[in-house]
Amino acid sequence: MADDNALLREGIASLLQDAGHQVVGRSGDADDLLLKVRSYSPDVAIVDVRMPPGNADDGLVAAAEIRRTYPAVGVLVLSQHLEPAYMLELVGDDASGVGYLLKDRVRDVTEFVDAVERVAAGGTAFDPEVVKSLVGGHRRSVLDDLTERERDVLSLIAEGRSNRAIGAQLYLSSRAVERHVQAIFQKLHLPDSSDDNRRVLAVLALLGH
Repeated sequence: MADDNALLREGIASLLQDAGHQVVGRSGDADDLLLKVRSYSPDVAIVDVRMPPGNADDGLVAAAEIRRTYPAVGVLVLSQHLEPAYMLELVGDDASGVGYLLKDRVRDVTEFVDAVERVAAGGTAFDPEVVKSLVGGHRRSVLDDLTERERDVLSLIAEGRSNRAIGAQLYLSSRAVERHVQAIFQKLHLPDSSDDNRRVLAVLALLGH
């Protein structure tokens, strides 16, 4: 857990411990974060965007370095503000094991812990507000072939939702969600592979890759 705000850092660490997870390291700056990731090889690193030593986007730079150097480590970035460009930089060409959430999401403890667990397991957890801005602002792309409902489903896939959770949110049956998911795969011309892999590829299409 890396954040230069000691109160937030310790608070999130306590939330995760209360949920049954082990916090192997706490960092107040980007350099110490990289040292601890190298030392402990955690399942996931939770990183604030703005951190010392530069107090700019040092946390994001460290998160990108973790993704490059330690691909088995999931990375969940927390940001104070909506900055889609940061998320795109973090994702690169692989959306597995990565998340980007606004800090306000931490207030919903169950939702936050669920996001951490998804990223640690190789899934995604992208903030709904960030996803909305990307869906609303994309240029002419393959997404234009999707129906409005299919875009809704794809947005929820990007947030890391399971088919069951998508059905509950959109008031759709499991079979209807599965039909929409398969239609998305087909319209995005995704290769025939495991559905888990195609979900990641669909997220990359949403992000403009």
